[in-house]
Amino acid sequence: MIRNAGWLGEHPEVKTIRVAAADLNGQARGKRMSARFAGKVEQEGTRFPLSVLNLDIWGEDIEDSPLVFETGDQDGVLLPTERGFTPMPWLEGPTALLPMWMFMEDGRPFDGDPRQALARVVERYKARGLTPVVATELEFYIVDDSSRQLRVPRSPRSGKRRPGAETLALRALDAFDAFFTDLYEACEEMDIPADTAISEAGLGQFEINIVYSADALKAADDAWLFKLLVKGLARKHGFAASFMAKPYEDYAGNGMHTHFSLLNEAGENVFDDGSSAGTDLMRHAIAGCLHAMADSSLIFAPHGNSFDRLVAGSHAPTRICWGYDNRTAAVRVPGGASKARRIEHRVSGGDVNPHLMIAAILGAALIGMDDTLKAPPPITGNAYAQNLPEMPGDWGTAIDTFAASPLMRRIFPEQLVRNLTLTKRQEFRDWAELTPEEQVELYLDTV
Repeated sequence: MIRNAGWLGEHPEVKTIRVAAADLNGQARGKRMSARFAGKVEQEGTRFPLSVLNLDIWGEDIEDSPLVFETGDQDGVLLPTERGFTPMPWLEGPTALLPMWMFMEDGRPFDGDPRQALARVVERYKARGLTPVVATELEFYIVDDSSRQLRVPRSPRSGKRRPGAETLALRALDAFDAFFTDLYEACEEMDIPADTAISEAGLGQFEINIVYSADALKAADDAWLFKLLVKGLARKHGFAASFMAKPYEDYAGNGMHTHFSLLNEAGENVFDDGSSAGTDLMRHAIAGCLHAMADSSLIFAPHGNSFDRLVAGSHAPTRICWGYDNRTAAVRVPGGASKARRIEHRVSGGDVNPHLMIAAILGAALIGMDDTLKAPPPITGNAYAQNLPEMPGDWGTAIDTFAASPLMRRIFPEQLVRNLTLTKRQEFRDWAELTPEEQVELYLDTV
């Protein structure tokens, strides 16, 4: 569904619009303007400094970035994405958002834009005659953050707080039925194909699946917009929602699992060989994901809090391995009908930039196929208890590994690698000066 100024004309109640793009941290950076100028911005775009897509998590300039003073902090041109206008149901007044992406003055894509990075990867698949089909599963907590101690909110139905985790409990969903009803209605309005909702293992933790799309850019956009929606709508209901990787020390972290398969030009799933094993091409893709996993860990765990989630025995993967229908592995091949054979990448936290995450996963799989990499044998049993390669165990190591990686430069433009490295080194320096309480406060609402 592509909405344009015609859609806006059918909604005269919308008096203001937002234009926004995702920066490297997935933060929405943009402007508010009167709806009377919507046609102009849709046709001509608008202008931001290129450096706006390369701010740190606090919204500060990157001190040593060549995008700032070295080049005079020059502008780029923001143009609308294919999505067009979409409602913003979490705001009080009727408002529409126009998602944008960044181009240079001469019309070239801006290499520092995470959405442009994903588009480059998708084009490489297109050149191979392949179309990625992508779905995401997003976990989040709903939180009462009105005091210094984070707690699950009181149920609007009973007025009580549920003190324990309730995995797959209908009563946990029903306790916040008004919120989830509004959320699903808002997803329909925004053309976000939200599917199943379940309660998860943490206090007030839930997961919602966004169904498969044969457009990887839309899948990433859906996840990005869904995070904005959930956080905004929760505040409207009187509590917070957080995709922070590890808001509670004693409970499971938030993940964002990604499933993908590949279609050829005939619309056939190239991972399907009619058996539970899958094709050689699938195993090459898995090998690529494993080969690039350590180097791309900064994409999957981009913040100081992210690595608190990646600990053994926590339902988050720490070993670089794969297996059939094995949730302790970093890469899982789910069971079920062979026509739905797919790869599940389980490493990412809920705090990621969806565009960078999907680009990293698909780009790594493409390296595996291009180089005909051989996957190691699939594991069986508990991956945490086995002697297997491990991902970087801390943020600083992840930053250094990403910065030095030739593999990342096969997936991402050099400028994006540089910009993200500079951003994370600045955040790493400043984050270390925060108290644990300040660290939670920083990430709870932003990521």
